[in-house]
Amino acid sequence: KWRADRHELVRHCLEDGVRGEPIVRLLAPDESDYFVLKPKHSGFYATPLDLLLAHLRATTLILAGFAGDNCVLLTASDAFLRDFRLVIPTDCTAAIDGAENEHALRYVARVFKADTTSSRELDLDDLLGRAHT
Repeated sequence: KWRADRHELVRHCLEDGVRGEPIVRLLAPDESDYFVLKPKHSGFYATPLDLLLAHLRATTLILAGFAGDNCVLLTASDAFLRDFRLVIPTDCTAAIDGAENEHALRYVARVFKADTTSSRELDLDDLLGRAHT
């Protein structure tokens, strides 16, 4: 489905019996959401994400997703190299091997100085306040 537009891709995930349907129902973008299709492991590789974040004047990224030991880790690496502050809630990533996911979370905290506070303990108002200072 790499040639699909956002609407076609979401429709496919919701109507064609794909395994990811439950998560797409929870996270389906609406018309006001930005949508970046990533063809490889990092959200930055061969995507317009860098330009979009510059346009939005983003300084902090909250990363979540599947394959915390792969896609999330590589996106975090690329974000760190671009000087973004990283927040990767421990309960918002997953991997096939839970131990590898935990290892990746410890790595991003140690090497990339990522905040790995759980989503329940994350103070979004504080993060937003720091973004405007």
